[in-house]
Amino acid sequence: MTDTTLTQAARLKRGQWQLIEEQVSRDIASGVLAPMAKLPTETEIMQRFGVGRHTVRRAIAELAAAGKLRVEQGRGTFVEEQSVIRYNIARRTRFSKNLRDQGRTPSGQPVEEMEVGAPPVVAAALQVPDGSPVYMIVRRGFADDVPISLSHAYHPVSRFPNMHIRRRTGASVTEIYADFGIPDYLRHSTMIFTRMPTTEEARLLAQSQEQPVLVVQKVDVDMEGRPIAYSDVVWAGERMQFVIDNENPPGESPAR
Repeated sequence: MTDTTLTQAARLKRGQWQLIEEQVSRDIASGVLAPMAKLPTETEIMQRFGVGRHTVRRAIAELAAAGKLRVEQGRGTFVEEQSVIRYNIARRTRFSKNLRDQGRTPSGQPVEEMEVGAPPVVAAALQVPDGSPVYMIVRRGFADDVPISLSHAYHPVSRFPNMHIRRRTGASVTEIYADFGIPDYLRHSTMIFTRMPTTEEARLLAQSQEQPVLVVQKVDVDMEGRPIAYSDVVWAGERMQFVIDNENPPGESPAR
């Protein structure tokens, strides 16, 4: 078999398991497959789509990795009971409050924290020269122990010197802001777009690399409108729904 034939065969196989994954995803989203419902057997799925056992198992594995299915040894494969999270984006957007308001349990896991030179996008957002030292915090966000986000947050070292020392004591970013005379802060700007995840992003979000992610790039400012943080957050797209709230709380001036 030639290299070209092998490549065509690999593409065909990839297309077959993706077809099953997409159809089952649609059945779950439309309610044809209800939460906790048991999937047909491998043999039945093979007959429905005219594919082999390996193709069916690949599709099931991808759906399970995305948190849509649960495979129970000896019992079968079941639809996970889950709902899309409505995440409110407003002038005072707070991760934990968003989740608690929906009866979810928020949590976070540190991935990496270090001082780096500000890339051009970060420098422009924070209004500092390119390459200026910024403190980068990488974290995973969870709702009920299910990973939903991977964030890279950047803070100017000139504004928050020795931030890393305070972080090592367990202080939150909000507490550190308060230590530097910033008792409150606001969302200045938000950009949202979709793209395909990297292999590492898909792994950390426990989703298929074939499923798009939502990317939210935001700038937070102090009450005088000066940038204090830039974040690039990758969200598990099929688990999230964003709601933009343009209302200003009573007595609050419009966004700058």
